[in-house]
Amino acid sequence: MEVHNTMVQAAAVFPTYRNTTPIQRAEFLEKIGVEIEALGPDLIQTAMRESNLPEARLLGERGRTVNQLKLFANLLREGSWVEAVIDSAQPERTPPRPDLRKMLVPMGPVVVFGASNFPFAFSTAGGDTASALAAGCPVVIKGHPGHPDTSAMVFGAMQKAAQACNLPTHVVQHIAGSDFALGQALVEHPETKGVAFTGSLHGGMALVEYARNRKVPIPVFAEMGSLNPVVLMPEKLEQEAESLAKQLAASATLGMGQFCTKPGIVLGVDGEAMDHFIRTWAGEVPSIGVAPMLHAGIHKNYTVGLEKALAQPGLGLLGQTAAEVSGIQPKAALALVDAETFMQNPTLHEEVFGPYALIIKCKDAAELGQVLQALEGQLTLTLMATEADLQKNPALVQSATEIAGRVIVNGVPTGVEVVASMTHGGPFPATTDSRFTSVGSDAIKRWARPVSYQNFPQSILPEALQDGNPLDIWRTVDGVFSK
Repeated sequence: MEVHNTMVQAAAVFPTYRNTTPIQRAEFLEKIGVEIEALGPDLIQTAMRESNLPEARLLGERGRTVNQLKLFANLLREGSWVEAVIDSAQPERTPPRPDLRKMLVPMGPVVVFGASNFPFAFSTAGGDTASALAAGCPVVIKGHPGHPDTSAMVFGAMQKAAQACNLPTHVVQHIAGSDFALGQALVEHPETKGVAFTGSLHGGMALVEYARNRKVPIPVFAEMGSLNPVVLMPEKLEQEAESLAKQLAASATLGMGQFCTKPGIVLGVDGEAMDHFIRTWAGEVPSIGVAPMLHAGIHKNYTVGLEKALAQPGLGLLGQTAAEVSGIQPKAALALVDAETFMQNPTLHEEVFGPYALIIKCKDAAELGQVLQALEGQLTLTLMATEADLQKNPALVQSATEIAGRVIVNGVPTGVEVVASMTHGGPFPATTDSRFTSVGSDAIKRWARPVSYQNFPQSILPEALQDGNPLDIWRTVDGVFSK
């Protein structure tokens, strides 16, 4: 009954909220940011207690969350995201062409599933919520059970913002609970028009099945993890084997490996430089400081996943943390496998969410290319390469763009900038729809659909499509991009 009432309330406010002006929605998003910051140290301390994340990390993440809200506010003020197109009537043509105008419009109530590893930036008021509200969609948030008090505090800030901006009470709502049936009911409710999820492949695909089995299927935009391969190209490896090993060892264990962009596999061609790289990384592992993971469930899944991976034939353990661990502290580990074994064993292609990485040793460049071809879709793929390496291997560079949503040269994949040019998505199973991103301003396009208006009087048209262009936005008018 709670789910039904919540979704009916969201649907009831949709006609009002979708007709708010871009400026009104921008002010709402900015006010949410102000109210979140007004929670002060109490919010940070609560999140620290619930997530085991350090204060510095959470302060930075809160700042990112506020900046995401500002990003979408600025997008609304500029206005061109609606992709307005006008093709003027041609009555003299045979047959006559009607007046046609097209733009993106909000799709309706959106359900957002909060993520555990980013209690601010991918949770209650995170990018999914911010982008849906920016599009003009009411949002129902399924709070993550790993940080219920944090989620409740942020939702309270959002309620204050809605009230201050004179928006309907139910423009944003919050439901708490850990029962899988709750998530299923939210996805299956007929008033739900779209779903956002960040988490495991198992969880994401369960939501997809619920959405497909509805009388009216809806899109589920699920980000479900990634191995984030790193390719060590020969000239770069020869020059910087030791520094590359230390850089990747730090990235793979950053935040106890609890990032969807953690480098999980590293590929290189057998040789002296590769052996030096492996020895260096293996030497780093015993001294890695361990800390509690986000919650007991993630720790259990990591432990099971690590044991499963290390039990696979042909896999060799290169090193693990020397210190005894207790509670929900994980063991950091590094393993080695040859390329042929990796390609033949699908289990080794599964993400192990935590401080674990697998090095894949290839016989030659051709076999390395075969490994890339055998990989599933990824969020990121990193090329550690000199410019000469890249120029000599154009096919490999092309393969990287086919596998991943973001291709990186000489950097680590951990760290996702919240900007217009960011793609945080990728081919399945990294996400359910590689055409979209969950980070950056284009994330708004998940929650809108195109509508064409034919032969509408000017007074009835949305402002974005009126001849006078009262919003002063960039549009395509008779094939010309202009204001």
